[in-house]
Amino acid sequence: MTNTLFDALFGPHIGSERPFLELPTGDVWTYDAFLQRAAQIAHVIDAAGLRPGDRLALQAAKSPWALAVYAACVQSGVVFLPLNTAYTSDEVAYFVRDATPKLLICDPKSEPSLNPIATQAGATLLTLSGDGSGGLPESASAKPTRYETRARTAADLAAFLYTSGTTGRSKGAMLTQGNLLSNAEALTRAWAFDQSDALLHALPIFHTHGLFVATNVSLLAGGRMIFLPGFNADAMISGLARATVMMGVPTFYTRLLDDPRLSRDLVAHIRLFVSGSAPLLAETHRAFEARTGHRILERYGMTETNMIASNPYDGDRKPGTVGKPLPGVELRIAGRNDGDDNGGDAESGAIGEIEVRGPNVFIGYWNMPEKTAEEFSADGFFRTGDLGQIDEDGYLQIVGRSKDLIISGGYNIYPKEIELLLDDQEGVLESAVIGVPHPDFGEGVVGVLAPEPERNLTTAAIAEAIAPKIARFKQPKALFVVNELPRNTMGKVQKALLREQYAATFSASS
Repeated sequence: MTNTLFDALFGPHIGSERPFLELPTGDVWTYDAFLQRAAQIAHVIDAAGLRPGDRLALQAAKSPWALAVYAACVQSGVVFLPLNTAYTSDEVAYFVRDATPKLLICDPKSEPSLNPIATQAGATLLTLSGDGSGGLPESASAKPTRYETRARTAADLAAFLYTSGTTGRSKGAMLTQGNLLSNAEALTRAWAFDQSDALLHALPIFHTHGLFVATNVSLLAGGRMIFLPGFNADAMISGLARATVMMGVPTFYTRLLDDPRLSRDLVAHIRLFVSGSAPLLAETHRAFEARTGHRILERYGMTETNMIASNPYDGDRKPGTVGKPLPGVELRIAGRNDGDDNGGDAESGAIGEIEVRGPNVFIGYWNMPEKTAEEFSADGFFRTGDLGQIDEDGYLQIVGRSKDLIISGGYNIYPKEIELLLDDQEGVLESAVIGVPHPDFGEGVVGVLAPEPERNLTTAAIAEAIAPKIARFKQPKALFVVNELPRNTMGKVQKALLREQYAATFSASS
């Protein structure tokens, strides 16, 4: 049967003994070994009662088995919902209630807290640890190693990825098989991938970058991945000696620059370094080139759109820009205040909201038709919420985010979610959460608190109180207390003023 995404990414590799995943232990999974595990998991999915279009949620450590769950979902036609491993049980409970997965896979350590959530939702719970043990592998081991692929078209859903909203409520971005495949095809061509490539992969696989960019491109090209559970300096240095391509977030590059072992000789055979998920500082770009002779290729994308634009593989990679739109992607800089329902193109060189249209763009938010309609123009362009401009060479520059999005260490963080938690703390009248420059994470989360009358706030106690309720990467790295938050004449908190006031919070001289 025809299955658009499986046939393109996985099907050609059935029976192939070429290496696919090289692990830190020295073990190597061939393509066929990987697909046999995926087929066994697909049988487990069937046995749990899931059918094409049903959802499966995964919150487990990065491993070949976790990646095989993704392949199994594609093959069985089930919608894959990867969840950040840092999410608390309260956060997972929301995703389970909203997406209604029939199967939830989690780390064994999370089973006690997630089992009641799964039971209440009527979902089956299975466990999977980073070392490949747990209930899922045990169940899979008795299943056949081949599976009859379910028929799916390009229009069928392949995945949900949740992205926070300015109201604090996360939204499930619905991505089709066609969305994922079209983007993988465009990137494979744009970055000249082929089966001779070895990709150094230290990214998480619950995120667009590590899953739908790095993994899908490697699969489509037929290359191999040096598959690390996360960033580790020793493992990265070892991997660089064997890789041809590395993809990372800016934090990876700043940490590598701190390691004296990074040299021109070490990376002389590497053909491409890619950075994304957060802005790369121009000084990092220049420092990396000076140390290694390589110019990092920066690109731009988001959960709802996959990748939108890229600096060229052959051509000038300009620091501070994210290049030009990928083939097949339409991009415009639009004005939102001119009354035109279509947004209206901004003048050349002007700053405006970035809007995109193309086969890479998601089809909407799960169970949120009104929000979906709000985010698309009448002529079908998705309103990204990012502000940008096109320079004289046609390169896109990202200059700000109209929705106050904070990107820290490659993860999207929306202030409202954190503000709601801070406002609930005893003695807090109101709060404002902002992102300010951080030398390692790109942006660091800062919370500014105004106390209730005649109340004294202890920032350490507040930080301790909210820690169990929100993922660690969202927790403020600094809290400050002020008498009152600055406001404009309309009563709106002036976050731009706060960002300016606290801009040096994480600087070396502060």
